[in-house]
Order: sequence, then C-alpha cells, then structure tokens
Amino acid sequence: MRDVNSLNKVLLIGRLGQRPEIRLIPQRDRSIARFSLATNERFYNTQTNEATIRTEWHRIVAWGKLAEFCERMLDQGKQILVEGKLRTRSWQDRDGNKRSSTEVEAFNIVLLGPREPQAPRPHEPEPGYPEPSAAPAEFPADEEHGGGDEGGDDVPF
Repeated sequence: MRDVNSLNKVLLIGRLGQRPEIRLIPQRDRSIARFSLATNERFYNTQTNEATIRTEWHRIVAWGKLAEFCERMLDQGKQILVEGKLRTRSWQDRDGNKRSSTEVEAFNIVLLGPREPQAPRPHEPEPGYPEPSAAPAEFPADEEHGGGDEGGDDVPF
C-alpha cells in the first residue's frame, strides 16, 4: 500500500562537472548515463561583509532514451535542470565492507543557458524569392491616402 502523504521528488539546476559516462547494460539492452552536477549557494556574512559560495555535488543517473539524450547533448559546464527522485543503493566492496550511495535518478532533463553558437552557413536564397538588394525599396505615393508631403507624415492612417 502506498502512503499518500509521501513524495520523493528532486529538482536541481546546475552545471555538469564532466561529460556523462555512458554504458550499455547487455542483460536489459538499456543504456545508462552517470554524471555529476554542481549546484551553488551564496551566503552573505553580515559581520565581515563578504559573500561566500558553497558548491554541492550531486550524482545523477539516467536510463534508456534519456541516457542517449545525455550522450548526445551534454558537455562539461553545460547548465541543465534535472527532475528526478532520490535512490539509495547498497553493495559490498572487494574487502567485504558494506557501502551505500545516494543518487538522483533522472526522469527529465532540460537544457538551460545560452544556445550553442552554430557554424555560419553560406547565404542561399529561398527558391522563388529574389535576392535582397542593398538599396532600400522605394514605394510609390498612395494618392488615395494623401501620400504626398502635405501632412509631413508618410503614415497613411
């Protein structure tokens, strides 16, 4: 039975510490992406009048199509929003010690920040449209709307 008064949801906005590590899980035929995300908090000390920044690192895991998206689109330093849930895993290391790790299992990632600059493309006019000229277009005066200079304004309304 599910407890209706509980929620496991995480929203993070931060920057990638490195490119995601991608692996294929052959048993499940699924991809997995793992990467770290840095979030910053600014604290202002009123006694010293100094601001300090504290960085928190988060482990992020993405599965399937989202992992493939991470592989294609994410680079070090990229600002993203991650929506997911907390997961804690436990295992034994080689020495037999019990270990555990808490990660954010992502189910949505949004790219933030400025778009990457694209390489300039050579100018190619659309088919059926004339080349734009360097000279401004001249429009004939509209006699019906008083297109002359009597009003001092060329706007016909």
